[in-house]
Amino acid sequence: MLKGNKGEWSEMYVLLKLLAEGKLVAANAELEKIENVFYPIIKILREEKDSKREFVVGEKIDIIDGNDGKLIVSFEIEEFIERSIQLFHLLKKSKGSSTSFPDIEDFLRKIEVTTLKAGSKEKADIRIKVHDLNTGQKPTLGFSIKSMLGKDSTLFNPGAGTNFIFKVLPKNDQRIDVAKFNADTYAMPVESEHNTSKKKSKILTRLEALENFGFEIRFAKVQSPTLEMNLQLIDSQLPIIISRLLYYKFRTGKSKLKEVVEKVKDENPLGFNLTNNHPFYEYKVKNFLTEVALGMTPEKVWTGKYDATGGIIIVKENGDVVCYHIYNRNEFQEYLLNNTKLEQASTGEDEHNPGSAKEADSKKYRYGWLYEEDGQLFFKLNLQIRFT
Repeated sequence: MLKGNKGEWSEMYVLLKLLAEGKLVAANAELEKIENVFYPIIKILREEKDSKREFVVGEKIDIIDGNDGKLIVSFEIEEFIERSIQLFHLLKKSKGSSTSFPDIEDFLRKIEVTTLKAGSKEKADIRIKVHDLNTGQKPTLGFSIKSMLGKDSTLFNPGAGTNFIFKVLPKNDQRIDVAKFNADTYAMPVESEHNTSKKKSKILTRLEALENFGFEIRFAKVQSPTLEMNLQLIDSQLPIIISRLLYYKFRTGKSKLKEVVEKVKDENPLGFNLTNNHPFYEYKVKNFLTEVALGMTPEKVWTGKYDATGGIIIVKENGDVVCYHIYNRNEFQEYLLNNTKLEQASTGEDEHNPGSAKEADSKKYRYGWLYEEDGQLFFKLNLQIRFT
């Protein structure tokens, strides 16, 4: 039995929907279809656990063995139309984190699909050979799939390596009891100009307390050397910029990326000449988001090559399937900046373990508290980015 969450089933929906429609439509920065910008689909390529399949679009949908090129079976396009509509309605009504749809599964087996997730090791969730009407070329494009039918999708996944490490510098010989500080600030109610909701926020409380004590909090490095170098490849100043984005997010509770970028622009920590309104910070952050969307991950060396994936396919709440690709880069970048937020990943600590991760916690990102190392004080903030 095939069971999966809405995101995994959305990949099946994209497969059925695109084969039903025979084209992939581009979107503008507001996620609206650009009706005259589309890519006719020649075929969709898919790797199963032990086989390769090609779904060729013509008068019918031909399923081809990807190893020997032989025809396995053909289906009328109407069947894909009917099944895509059926799956969309099932997804809209489904509840819970994991579910199965027996009727859809029966059809998937008939078209030689036996798993929800393709077997490819690439970042791309789906690979499509299209006809580029502008150039006449027929490239095979990779896309990651993000669905608005379930929980907000993650663009940049967190890990211990995505921690940004800050030095905490005291004035003169000022001392602090680290364990007592973490315990006292674990669940202290926060009232400040930045947080009027009076919700308990341990990280905000700690940063605010350190500032009130007169400590300077200065970015030192990214925990993962690979991630730091990936960021520097995109832009040598990107680690510093992202560190300021993170600090502002955790210091104020504001998370929308566009809003946070504006704040950092106003602060202008790198001292750019903004006389002519050059969008230094926005431009650099957009490039970072684009590289992440097109394949950059925290722990793998990034070379800037878009071989695995060239864009994102979005499943909208109304069932429309649209894409952003490197071909329409401006709309792609605007969408990424306008529809993402900085997320707070699990720290791993609790009231019984303030300032340290629980041993039972599988997500030991170990950040958000003051710690001492070689006689110096440090504080970590974690980077995770999610679609809104």
